Amino acid sequence: MNIRVAVSNEAARISDIIADCRHLEGPMLPILHRIQDEFGYIPEPAKQIIADALNLSRAEVHGVITFYHDFRARPSGRHVLKLCRAEACQSMGGEPLADKIKALLGVDWHGTTADGAVTLEPVFCLGLCAQAPAAMLDGHLHARLDENCLDDLMAEVRA
Repeated sequence: MNIRVAVSNEAARISDIIADCRHLEGPMLPILHRIQDEFGYIPEPAKQIIADALNLSRAEVHGVITFYHDFRARPSGRHVLKLCRAEACQSMGGEPLADKIKALLGVDWHGTTADGAVTLEPVFCLGLCAQAPAAMLDGHLHARLDENCLDDLMAEVRA
C-alpha cells in the first residue's frame, strides 16, 4: 500500500468516526476518544478534519487534545505505565520511584522504550491517595508501590 492510499484510508476512517459521533451533544471528546481507540493516538491530520466537520479552528481542536493528558500525538508502546505525580504519591516516595522507573526503562515522561514495549506517562491523581504511591499499567491499578514492586511491573511489561 502506498503512502497516499494509507493517508486516504486514515482520513476516510476519521471522517466515518466523525459522522458516527457528530450528532452527540458536545461531540469533540467522543470523536477524539474513538479516533484514539482506532489508531492508538490522534494523527495530526485528524485535527483539521475534525475542525472542518465541527466548524472549529484547528487551534481549538489542538487545545482540547493537549489539555487532556490521555490523548497522544504518537503511538504508544505495547504497554502504558502511568505513574501518579499528585501530592500524596509524592509525599510517600513517588519521586525516587519515578526516577528508578525512568532509569530502568531508559525513557523520560511520555517516552517509549526503544523496543516499543512501554510508554511512561505521568498522571495527576489515580484516586488511591491512601495507598500511595500508585500507578496504572494497561488500565490496571497498582498501589503501595515500592522498589520491590518494580521488579513485578517490569517483568509484566517485558514479557
